[in-house]
Amino acid sequence: MGIHKEGTTTLIASLIFMVLAGVLVHLYMPSLFIFVLVVFIALYIFLLSFFRVPRRILVESNEDDLTAPADGKVVVIEKTYEGEYFKEERLMVSIFMSPLNVHINRNPISGVIDYFKYHPGKYLAAWNPKASTENERTTTVYSYKGEKILMRQVAGALARRIVWYIDKDHEVKKGDEMGFIKFGSRVDLYLPVDSTVHVTLNQMVKGNLDIIATL
Repeated sequence: MGIHKEGTTTLIASLIFMVLAGVLVHLYMPSLFIFVLVVFIALYIFLLSFFRVPRRILVESNEDDLTAPADGKVVVIEKTYEGEYFKEERLMVSIFMSPLNVHINRNPISGVIDYFKYHPGKYLAAWNPKASTENERTTTVYSYKGEKILMRQVAGALARRIVWYIDKDHEVKKGDEMGFIKFGSRVDLYLPVDSTVHVTLNQMVKGNLDIIATL
C-alpha cells in the first residue's frame, strides 16, 4: 500500500494547515484543542485513505475482456445513444466512485488511443443522468482489433480535478493507470451493443480485479 502522487501536494498542504491551526487553537482556545485534534486526525486519515494505492495484480483474462477501470458501484447498465463520438446506440456501463473508494482510473483494455478530448463543465452529482454530458469530463476512445471502446471520466459534485496520463495515438496496456479523479466521481464505458456484460447493477467492483464485459 502506498500514496498516489496526485495526493502529495494536498497531503503536505493539509498537514501544514492542521499544525498551524492546532497551535492557534491550543494558544487561544485551549478548551477546544482536544476536539479539534480529533477532527484533524480523522480528516487526515480520510485523506490518506483517499489517495491510497493498493497493490493490484491484473486478473487473468482473455484479450477481449474489459477489466474494471475503477473501484466503485455499478450504477448503470443500459443501451443508450452516445452523441459525441459514435453518434449511435451503445451499451453503457457506469461505475460510481464514492469518496471512500480508490480513485485511480485504469485502462480497461489494451490498444491505441484513437480519440481523446477534455470537456470543462458543471459539477452535478455524479449519479445525475446529465452528468455524463454536462459535467467536467474526459472522453477516451480505445481502438482494439477494429472495435472502439469509449471511456469517460466524469467529475462529481465534490470532484474538482480530473487528471489523465494518456493522449491521442498513445499505445496503452490493459490495467495500467490512465488517470485519477479527486473526491467522488464516475467512469462510463460505452461498448458495442453485442458485448457480454459480466456485472450486475449495484455490484461493487475493483479496478483490475473484476471483468466488466467481453467484446
